[in-house]
Amino acid sequence: MLTPLSNTIRGVASFTWPMIVISVVVLVSLRVTYLIKNKIRFVLYKELLMLCFVIYILCLFQVVTFQDTVSWSTNNFIPFREITRYSFGSRLFLKNVLGNMLLFLPFGFFTSYYLDVKKLYIPIFLTMIASCSIECVQMLIGRVFDIDDIILNIFGGLLGYSVYYMLLKIGNSVPKVFQAEWFLNLLSILLLVGCLTLV
Repeated sequence: MLTPLSNTIRGVASFTWPMIVISVVVLVSLRVTYLIKNKIRFVLYKELLMLCFVIYILCLFQVVTFQDTVSWSTNNFIPFREITRYSFGSRLFLKNVLGNMLLFLPFGFFTSYYLDVKKLYIPIFLTMIASCSIECVQMLIGRVFDIDDIILNIFGGLLGYSVYYMLLKIGNSVPKVFQAEWFLNLLSILLLVGCLTLV
């Protein structure tokens, strides 16, 4: 399971890295200038989270609009038709079913975190808007519209909200040392290094 995931991350990174490098340089320089100009205190873990969210959105839309038209595919407007085609655990199941859910898990997490939502319908609604816009654009650029992708993306957004909600509950009950800014900064650096090693 980890090998296909690592290969997928490497594959995405191989054609998104120029956009990522340029975006990071531009975003970091703008953000640092903004913080200095407005005399706002720099908090590393918050800044890294914000940067990760923006890079995730940019990569998401580059990946889903990538021109890899498949001539044998057609638009699917019937719910669950494509999902039920794949054998559970097969390569196509992992790529199309699990992949579509995992693709939007960060979206559900980040939208819940930044909007500080307690209600489930908000991240689901925002995930639906993003996913519908992706599927409609894909249909217009020579790819296919698939209602099942929207369903799976919404489920991924729901999982992201669940991760946020669990971390929120756990965070309120952990010792104060694990809530300290220095610890969260260190944890964010370790997670960033861990993610970079996957690439």
